[in-house]
Amino acid sequence: MGNRKKKKAGDKTVYREFGTTDAALERPVQELSPQEHDLRIQFSRKGRGGKTVTIISGFQVKPETLKKLLKTIKAQCGTGGTIKENTLEIQGEHREKILAAVTRLGYRAKLSGG
Repeated sequence: MGNRKKKKAGDKTVYREFGTTDAALERPVQELSPQEHDLRIQFSRKGRGGKTVTIISGFQVKPETLKKLLKTIKAQCGTGGTIKENTLEIQGEHREKILAAVTRLGYRAKLSGG
């Protein structure tokens, strides 16, 4: 019983044959240059108890690149944020600041929504 591995959060695997690893199940991500991205920047309150977050979607980059970009944007806005399903969520409504920051980094971006 001491050999059992703990399940990761969000892991819905019920049974797995021996010899398979998580690396074998991951899909390779084709990383695009910043000029090839079409990012959408919008804010949302849905499902967050009335708290506003700014969502940046449309990334096709590796997770390491996304983490670096998140850190840069959080520093520009002076707030917290997270990565969820290849999108960045920044706490608060910072659409204009984020638009300026990502265009400075070479990304194409548009404001979306109300």
